[in-house]
Amino acid sequence: MNDAAPAPAPLSLSVLDLVPVRTGQTSAQAVAASLGLVDAADRLGYRRYWFAEHHNMPAVASTTPPVLAAAAAARTQRIRLGSGGVMLPNHSPLVVAEQFAALEALAPGRIDLGLGRAPGSDPVITQLLRQSGTTSDVERFPDHVRDIMSLVAPDGAALRFTSGGTYDVHATPAASSTPEVWLLGSSDYSAQLAAALGLPYVFANHFSGNGLERALDLYRSAFVASETLAAPRTFLTANVLVAPTQAEADARALPNLRMTARLRTNRPLIPLETVEQAIAGAADFDGLGDSFMASARANWFVGEPAAVASELRAFAATHGVDEVMISPIAGAYEDEPMDASPGRVQTLELLAAELAL
Repeated sequence: MNDAAPAPAPLSLSVLDLVPVRTGQTSAQAVAASLGLVDAADRLGYRRYWFAEHHNMPAVASTTPPVLAAAAAARTQRIRLGSGGVMLPNHSPLVVAEQFAALEALAPGRIDLGLGRAPGSDPVITQLLRQSGTTSDVERFPDHVRDIMSLVAPDGAALRFTSGGTYDVHATPAASSTPEVWLLGSSDYSAQLAAALGLPYVFANHFSGNGLERALDLYRSAFVASETLAAPRTFLTANVLVAPTQAEADARALPNLRMTARLRTNRPLIPLETVEQAIAGAADFDGLGDSFMASARANWFVGEPAAVASELRAFAATHGVDEVMISPIAGAYEDEPMDASPGRVQTLELLAAELAL
């Protein structure tokens, strides 16, 4: 009789990167550090690596996902690359389709196009991004998603003139494969739209986690099969930090916890603090700021390898997914190199070893 416990279900891990910029670091150094993280993810067996889109933030250099994905494609061999996500109302659907069709030509079969409808910045930057468009681009988000799906397909899209006749448009002249389109969001709207279009869906749990169960239920229960997807397909994002000891993990979490408190309390944004700066400024926030940090920390996965791996397995099992996209949030110590992210690489390495990716 075999009394051995059953093996845990396989869990795939992916990476979401905002390209963090710490105190004293240049954008060039921050990008170099993230490309080093891409190398680690590719080497360690992570499934995909997505770059976020945020604008005019001192601590975030991920403003143009397709540019960063192109740089990553040139130095990797197997990992999927893409956007998490392109904020579609900021851009022309044709330009987005052309960018990702070009990426698919650079790395066939390895490109994901994650689409969202949030602005990714404040109202001033949103207006600057949309000078050639209108706020109705948000309302037309479903149509623009459909347009992109047609434009990146080998057959392209056909415009029909009211006067008669058609005009063919292709994102690239002779596509042999297409990027995989995902919808991203943290609301009922995105879940319902993904279900209606028969697209894979990602819930942005790393924001707060509020509404997670409802969004997944809406997506799965309302899903309509499409030509590209027969059944619902989803994974979740999470803020994750792994270190050899709980003490180091807690210390490396402080810079991002304090950044979260700044965002929530409308304080001026600054580059990401070092661990030493975060510890020295521990008394900066009042009770409200401390409350925001505690609330965020409760939704993050921070600790030693075995504990975090176990928590991620339980998290995935609870929500019925086989993949978690981690946002590695480890802060840096002052003596660590500017063009590398030792804490973030350490998170990927320790998790990969623990989960046998």
